[in-house]
Amino acid sequence: MSDQTTSSHDTAPAAAHQQPDTALQVEDHGDTGVFDAFHPPTDAMISDCVHCGFCLPACPTYTLWGEEMDSPRGRIYLMKAGREGTVEMDETFTGHFDACLGCMACVSACPSGVKYDQLLEAVRPQIERNYSRDRSDRLFRAAIFSLFPYPNRLRAAAVLGTLYQRSLRKPLHRSGLLEKLPGRLRALEALLPPMALRDIRTRLDEHTPAVGATRHRVAMLTGCAQQVFFSEVNAATARVLAAEGCDVLAPADQTCCGALSVHAGREPEALERARALIDRFLALEIDSIVVNVAGCGSTMKDYGALLRDDPQYAEKAARFSAKVRDINELLDELGSVAARHPIPGRVAYHDACHLSHAQQIRSQPRAVLGTIPQLQVLNIPETDLCCGSAGIYNLVQPEPAEELGRRKVANIVSVEPDMIATANPGCLLQIRRYLDPAVKLYHPVQLVDFSIRGINPLAP
Repeated sequence: MSDQTTSSHDTAPAAAHQQPDTALQVEDHGDTGVFDAFHPPTDAMISDCVHCGFCLPACPTYTLWGEEMDSPRGRIYLMKAGREGTVEMDETFTGHFDACLGCMACVSACPSGVKYDQLLEAVRPQIERNYSRDRSDRLFRAAIFSLFPYPNRLRAAAVLGTLYQRSLRKPLHRSGLLEKLPGRLRALEALLPPMALRDIRTRLDEHTPAVGATRHRVAMLTGCAQQVFFSEVNAATARVLAAEGCDVLAPADQTCCGALSVHAGREPEALERARALIDRFLALEIDSIVVNVAGCGSTMKDYGALLRDDPQYAEKAARFSAKVRDINELLDELGSVAARHPIPGRVAYHDACHLSHAQQIRSQPRAVLGTIPQLQVLNIPETDLCCGSAGIYNLVQPEPAEELGRRKVANIVSVEPDMIATANPGCLLQIRRYLDPAVKLYHPVQLVDFSIRGINPLAP
């Protein structure tokens, strides 16, 4: 098994200013203002916004603060001003884009079809290339990206985290010392999930054969944080797919998909990781590529657009993206053949933003949960409002993330569920932080796995 800590595919640039990928030299020859000529937000896409304001109530930061420049419409105004050169790419300009969660609720709400997702993902690499962040911000972001995309490094950190939880966490909380830490470090400590050493060491089998006749053959993304902190979700995914007649391949040497890098504007490393994953998975004889992480799936479905200018990868990337399916999406497409046992209880389903808004997958997880006898699926108030996780957002913007996390948990608790399900690890960590520990959280596929195996997760 290859060690991703030293994989050449996962070498992240440490420089503050990342240059455009040298393989992709497509330029905008018009006036680009404060942006460089490499894929700035285009005038045509900016002009799609008719300033109607339907995006305002859908936007988490506008909901929190009521500030125009912290709404999608306001940020599009800033893009226009940036193109015209009437603003500087300074702390104020970049701050409004850093404050955006990238949840894409505005994309779902917009009646004019404004592609805010594409606009945002054009601006963020521009900021990373052309704006100099202060030293502490650079170092904190560099630390995140030198750790999270590398499962073996995460495992080492998780072992230390487990020892910390067992010996130091309670005394430090009682002492009040943690409250004196900077907000970003407090958030990092608070989001640390409860872990067992055996789970940290668990690795998914590279091949899980179908039970009975093979209906489908899939390659499975095991993820980075997912395989370290949520190995039980990966195991449940493989078992459910096998029970539903899928041959499951999970290459041990697969690398990070690049989703966190894409969402943070770190374009060169994101594209390099995309190429590596494409090469690894397209070498397999498969029907689909299955993902159980909403943010990863959203990015992998966009590889065709991300690598559109690369003559060596454009066609392969489009072919790869066409095969990607979220686990809920694939199970709904295949239909169930494995018998289900009842789970009598109430589950609140939280829509992960990169599933519901970015991938437009809303009914499928509910339909999959609906195959479980006696399980009542509950919708929660403000279901489209982000929980505040949003990739690395709850680490780099801890204050608004906390407001949104507490608001989300209050909405969840209001429907009085026995348990909660959501299809993204970041959401699970964010919600768990503010939730009563007695309430159980699961990925939807775990509940399907329990049902197939005859396990009642609510049993004492």
